[in-house]
Amino acid sequence: MSTDEKAIEVSAEAADQEPITPSSEADGSGHGAEGGAGGPIILFFILGLVASLIVGWVIFPQLLYSQKKQPVDFNHALHNEEVEDGCESCHFFREDGTYSGVPKLAQCIDCHEEVNGEDPEEAKFVNEYVAKEREVPWLIYSRQPQNVFFSHAAHVKMAQMDCVTCHGHIGESESLRIYQENRISGYSRDIWGKNIAGFKRNSWDRMKMDDCSECHVRENVNQNSVQTLKGGCFVCHH
Repeated sequence: MSTDEKAIEVSAEAADQEPITPSSEADGSGHGAEGGAGGPIILFFILGLVASLIVGWVIFPQLLYSQKKQPVDFNHALHNEEVEDGCESCHFFREDGTYSGVPKLAQCIDCHEEVNGEDPEEAKFVNEYVAKEREVPWLIYSRQPQNVFFSHAAHVKMAQMDCVTCHGHIGESESLRIYQENRISGYSRDIWGKNIAGFKRNSWDRMKMDDCSECHVRENVNQNSVQTLKGGCFVCHH
């Protein structure tokens, strides 16, 4: 066999052999089968984060607040249109300076001593409350804690604030929305706010102390006002 034939035979044998691939252990890089374990960990972390956000922002608020219907579905828009003095026919300042936030039964009897129309809610009001001389147990959206005294006179008469600032456009509503009550504190969700994180888009979205102080600062309350004096907080908070 000539030298050229031997060279060709050796080349053929080399071509038939499988190529040698360096293993992860050989080169010391550590990128073996275990290197892909980071993918599932990241995936589980993302899924856990999403699940936590859903529970905290969606499910938990629904469990925290119970939903209740008002005893009578009151049509503000209809009364605001039909009654002569509009909102002030039910919400007004009494002679002693106190404010009639929720009208008593005596005020309603003037117009609803008997059923006037075909509205089932009016019939329910007359039959269950007027006829039995029972006050309507309204669920107050803006009911403050017992240690808070809110002066409507100071805000409406002195500061010339519009009712919409705190109560929104409820005077235009044809139906009362669902009352959401905190199962722990017993207060309305309107106090804390619709968003569990406390964010708000409108001034009437919540009624917390932060909102009161924010408004007082924004309106630049007079430096001689009681709110700026030492202990001024106790004017409202006893």
